Amino acid sequence: MGTAYRLRQVVNLVSLATPLGLLVALVGGATRSPGPDGLILAYGYRYRFPVAGAFTVGNVVLTRHHHLDDRLIRHEARHATQWACCAGLPMLPLYLLAMLVSVAVCGHQAAYNVFERLADLDDGGYPHVPPRWRKAATGDKKE
Repeated sequence: MGTAYRLRQVVNLVSLATPLGLLVALVGGATRSPGPDGLILAYGYRYRFPVAGAFTVGNVVLTRHHHLDDRLIRHEARHATQWACCAGLPMLPLYLLAMLVSVAVCGHQAAYNVFERLADLDDGGYPHVPPRWRKAATGDKKE
């Protein structure tokens, strides 16, 4: 594991983000296994919230599924780095604010969420949705 990934791992541990992720995995009944670059993959998460193929808390990537493809793991790894850059737990309100902004801009929780865009919308499986003002200007109807 490279120095940057080890630093991410330490920051997410010390900031309590990864311990929170492990607690969420435990409460959600997920089976944990080591992943690439210091990530912990937690499969079989049993709750329907949040609505996503996977989500990350610290260095813990949680999913209801029993497998994640490499693109989605790369996407979630970028979120682990974002957790470290936000010094851990402040990521929660910042992400929620970014999600609300995205919904206001285009009606989708991820398409204009700065965290999702920086993690690569395509790798996360998210659509590219035009902003509401562009829809109104072109006369596009909401689907």
